[in-house]
Amino acid sequence: MSETKVKTKVDLVIAHAAEALTCVGETMEDIGVITNAWIAIKNNKIAGVGSEEEIKRHFEFDSNSLIDASDKVVVPGFVDSHTHLVFHGTRVEEYAAKLTGKPEKLEKLAITTGPNRTIELTRNTPAEELFHQSKKRMLTMLEQGITTVESKSGYGLTTDSEIKILEVSRRLQKETPLDVINTFLGAHGIPENMTKEEYVDVIVNEMIPKVAERKLAEFCDVWCDDGYFTAEESERILRAGLKNGMKPKIHADAYSYIGGSDLAAEMKMVSIDHLNYTPIEAMEKLAEAKVTAVLMPALDFAVGHKRPFDARQMLDLGVEVALATDLCPASYTQSMQFVIQLACRLYKFSVEEAIKAATVGGARALDLDDRGVIQEGKLADLQIWDVPSYKHVAYELGVNIVETVIKSGEIVVNRKA
Repeated sequence: MSETKVKTKVDLVIAHAAEALTCVGETMEDIGVITNAWIAIKNNKIAGVGSEEEIKRHFEFDSNSLIDASDKVVVPGFVDSHTHLVFHGTRVEEYAAKLTGKPEKLEKLAITTGPNRTIELTRNTPAEELFHQSKKRMLTMLEQGITTVESKSGYGLTTDSEIKILEVSRRLQKETPLDVINTFLGAHGIPENMTKEEYVDVIVNEMIPKVAERKLAEFCDVWCDDGYFTAEESERILRAGLKNGMKPKIHADAYSYIGGSDLAAEMKMVSIDHLNYTPIEAMEKLAEAKVTAVLMPALDFAVGHKRPFDARQMLDLGVEVALATDLCPASYTQSMQFVIQLACRLYKFSVEEAIKAATVGGARALDLDDRGVIQEGKLADLQIWDVPSYKHVAYELGVNIVETVIKSGEIVVNRKA
């Protein structure tokens, strides 16, 4: 008589999914589509993925733990690897005035514009108010399928205000379902009351040690571009971050090529973001160094960038790529679905490449290997789309196709009618 194998009791089972996208294939095109898929979840992890027969053979569950995903698509939760989540207010008046391309409209407003406007507002806003504004944005992102979000500082440019922003992000991590990964970006600009040399000294000798002492950031970032920080200054800042336990990231080549992408490859940074002016030679270095390139088509769209680039070339060179919202007052979107649509139409991504860039690509850009895929043992961060095929994510413009979001094995969004 054969021995009966004991089944593992699980907490949730997603059943009858028309498609499940595992996103574990080696190429950007290989999203690992499983049809009529079943997924078992125990605690906060994926316990099994397969057919109905396989899941029923290995796992025990009751009808109350079953989620019927018939005619629907299951996808890993989106990982948004570049946002400036914590800020006060908007720049809507400036944005609206710029739409017609008539500078006199902007001049009539007689207000501070650009990042300096947001810095003014954010510095003077109490942490409690920043928390509530940011939480509202985050919960919208969650409803749109984003389960992990990176949050950069950078709208303070003083030690106290940069720490305030990072502390708000830490509170968001504790008090919302999303995972929030902090990045210190004191080098997002230069205060008006300092020279750049003076400010670099403050970042290296004061800000970074205080942020590290409070354990407020996983990453250190810098904007390397004309009018911001040189490659040499960026290296000094990022090596100070490394010395204090913060892994390096870089904003580079957004409006000029001054060596930021070469530095990213040389230091084998976790990610390099923007890349509008990155030459082929630097792209090849990034591919070889396995530095993830974070691309933000919503920003290019929102600001009417003079040089939105052909990301097709980057993909074809083998650069590891992520998509991100760049949520900030200049790119006010909380939807990764919108970003995917723009990437497909403007950057020549295939639907498959865009989905992988928004999931496992985003995870790589945050140095996370426990999410972004549907695989046994990985974090149960999942979204269920109320569409029969994954290709609808690029097709249904301006519509939120997310019906259910599961974060760490818990249902946190349920939009079923």
